Amino acid sequence: MSVKTFKYVDYLWDEDKVTSMGDKQVDLFLYRSNILGADLRITNYGGGNTSCKTIEKDPLTDEEVEVMWIKGSGGDIGTLTRAGIAGLYTERLRSLKNVYGGLEDEDRMVGLFNHCIYDLGSKAPSIDTPLHGLLPFKHIDHLHPDALIAVAAAKDSEQVTRKIWGDTMGWVPWQRPGFDLGLQLEKCLNDNPGIRGIVLGSHGLFTWGDTSYECYMNSLEVIEMASEYIAKKTEEKGSVFGGQKVKSLPKEERIEAAASLMPLLRGLCSSENGLIGHFAETDVVMEYINSYDLNRLAPMGTSCPDHFLRTKIQPLVLNLSTNEDLSDSTAVLKKLKPAFEKYRKEYTAYYESCKKTNSPAMRDANPVIIIYPGVGMFSFAKNKQTARVASEFYINAINVMRGAEAISEYTSLPRQEAFDIEYWLLEEAKLQRMPREKPLSRKVALVTGAGGGIGKAIADKLAAEGANVVLSDIVEDRLKEASATYPSDTAAYAVCDVTKPGSIAVAYKKACLEFGGVDIVVHSAGLAISKPLEETTEKDWNILQDVLVKGQFELAKQGVEIMRKQSLGGDFISIASKNGLVSGPNNVGYGTAKAAQQHMARLLAAELGSDKIRVNTVNPDGVIVGSKIWEGEWAEGRAKAYGITVAELPAHYAKRNLLNEIIYPEDIANGVFASVSILNKTTGNIINVDGGMANAFVR
Repeated sequence: MSVKTFKYVDYLWDEDKVTSMGDKQVDLFLYRSNILGADLRITNYGGGNTSCKTIEKDPLTDEEVEVMWIKGSGGDIGTLTRAGIAGLYTERLRSLKNVYGGLEDEDRMVGLFNHCIYDLGSKAPSIDTPLHGLLPFKHIDHLHPDALIAVAAAKDSEQVTRKIWGDTMGWVPWQRPGFDLGLQLEKCLNDNPGIRGIVLGSHGLFTWGDTSYECYMNSLEVIEMASEYIAKKTEEKGSVFGGQKVKSLPKEERIEAAASLMPLLRGLCSSENGLIGHFAETDVVMEYINSYDLNRLAPMGTSCPDHFLRTKIQPLVLNLSTNEDLSDSTAVLKKLKPAFEKYRKEYTAYYESCKKTNSPAMRDANPVIIIYPGVGMFSFAKNKQTARVASEFYINAINVMRGAEAISEYTSLPRQEAFDIEYWLLEEAKLQRMPREKPLSRKVALVTGAGGGIGKAIADKLAAEGANVVLSDIVEDRLKEASATYPSDTAAYAVCDVTKPGSIAVAYKKACLEFGGVDIVVHSAGLAISKPLEETTEKDWNILQDVLVKGQFELAKQGVEIMRKQSLGGDFISIASKNGLVSGPNNVGYGTAKAAQQHMARLLAAELGSDKIRVNTVNPDGVIVGSKIWEGEWAEGRAKAYGITVAELPAHYAKRNLLNEIIYPEDIANGVFASVSILNKTTGNIINVDGGMANAFVR
């Protein structure tokens, strides 16, 4: 098989992989879906739909029937598996034409799709199901390529379709997805026999083939032709978006500006619900946000339904100069607040003017996409994945605008049409079916000493409960290994020496750029030195004070500055030690430093309460298994102090607590979780996680 070379899309078909699948059409359909979804120029995350039709044996009649396999509701073709598809009797689906009552009957029809289910393990069928079912082809792709949506969003879309593909491509005007759109596609095919696909006005593309490969190639070829046409038109026009009005800051300055501004934006966007941030400053983004046409195009909003569902009806464009002094948070906030207030008022007006008697209640009126000319584009959503995907969708929209403007003139969906999609009852039902959020969802945690041991266990627990985590440690190899254990869009890492304020600043900058700010700071970085007084050196004393005490001070100072910018409150947790409460032998340096940590936490709690920043301490004791500090001289020192061997230490520590329990890093992590999630009206407190040590009872 000859491999065709494409310029504007990626040809990813692997014949060896396909050969191993044999004639398994569903497997081939899933494979085609995955490689199409791997190229964001072809379709955006969660966007589009793919299907195939096969002959199966009906378990009720033992007769052969045609079954359509299609991406289920809420799925993503790039990651689609068998569990994410629906299998329906094709003829039953087509017979729904007999009971369809017109446009006012669309929502009811979705419920009827369930009566057409063949495969009892099916994912819920999506609204696009009839669009595939009413067409006769074995394999069908419904995609949202930037180039095709540019054609679809051009003011003369139908004429442009004819210019590019002649009579080989059909065209239907914009219509909300549903059963009637399926009928319109069927009519378009009947009116234009032999066409290779259909362009959906303001929406996307339908293509097909007799085999999965033919369908795949058809899709690539159609997208390539549109891309070539747009490239030619762009070249003819000479400039994009009217040329550049604003000059970008140098890259490093953009990053610094974004890191400084992120917490302020996050705080303002989180006026109703806490949000996680994302930042983008690619060439595509900068070309658009710096252009003369930005102020004309941005208020128009997007055209493809998938785009504005993710990005809201329009972005917020900041009226800040590129040389704005962002170090003066109070002054910057004074400029930002009116812009956010205006956006919320305009969104409320949009809702009130478009709502219907049965419309769902208005959702969060804050912007999702925020544009800062010369600096970059920010996006905020309920979690990192959603924020990142929103950014990707708006970049798709930028590409659409560029293409449509090159062709003729960009058009967006009318406000009412956009509203009817955004506040569609079916969309609301989908939102209501979303699983309950985890306790620490929408929170960002920075954990020091997270390369292993107690720090890693804390980060694991916080991430498992929904938080985004920034791991910090002095050893990068540890951090790389640790961060690889988390799902995507969950964790980031920063090499950090807590004895150096500049290094701490880098870690916080990472938290701001990756997630928008920080809500939880856990100081777990540490070391332990156990020596009698006469053997304790000045070097021993200084390093304990620098890491445990000074490090905590600087970590708190910089973290509080960010939390105050956000005005969302926060948590600071000091991982101290039982040794800060108990006078033990051979421990003057370590015990003193830990006591200082504990009292500093109490002092900070007294000072930061008015900011809703809670400061608490978790005291481990005897965490031998899995703890980094027990790998060196500390274990030998403690064994010597108790007159036992190192091998006897675990049993010694387990037996001496009231519960006779071994204490693990995970137990300390549970203490932290309780402090930041469950005990939400506690500050200045100390939680001992030691199995019960009477001499360490807080009194």
